[in-house]
Amino acid sequence: MSNSGRGARFWIGTWWPVVLCAAAVAASSSTWMGSDHTSAPLRWLWQLVFGAAPDARWDVIHTCIRKTGHFTGYGLIGLAWLRAWRLTLPQLSYLNDALLAVLGAALLASCDEFHQTFLPNRTGSPWDVLLDCCGALTMCMVVRIFTAALRPAGLKRAA
Repeated sequence: MSNSGRGARFWIGTWWPVVLCAAAVAASSSTWMGSDHTSAPLRWLWQLVFGAAPDARWDVIHTCIRKTGHFTGYGLIGLAWLRAWRLTLPQLSYLNDALLAVLGAALLASCDEFHQTFLPNRTGSPWDVLLDCCGALTMCMVVRIFTAALRPAGLKRAA
């Protein structure tokens, strides 16, 4: 089916997860989600699950939690982009759709980090963009591995 024959329902249904992810990133790219505001609630949650964390270790644990959030969050964002591209451009190979997905995640991550340079308690980091892209790429690779392993031999799609 050509893209011109698709109605609004298709486009909204296909792309709403990407828009929702972008909105979540915009909401989290605020002063309230800076490390100075997330430390206390995350420490409470950590201690509830794992017990007390000494002050000397908490900064490292807190950073690891936040960076894991970047990786995981952008992994999910990569999946939203991948789904949208697979549905929009089914004639493309998985590799091309995955590259478009990682590029979409990279664009969103770059905009997020650029925005954070203007906030008083946040910093924009190219390292966070790289981490975000790694999360998106990893999830795209995981999906490829699982779909290839689960697909019956007679139904292989072009890579």
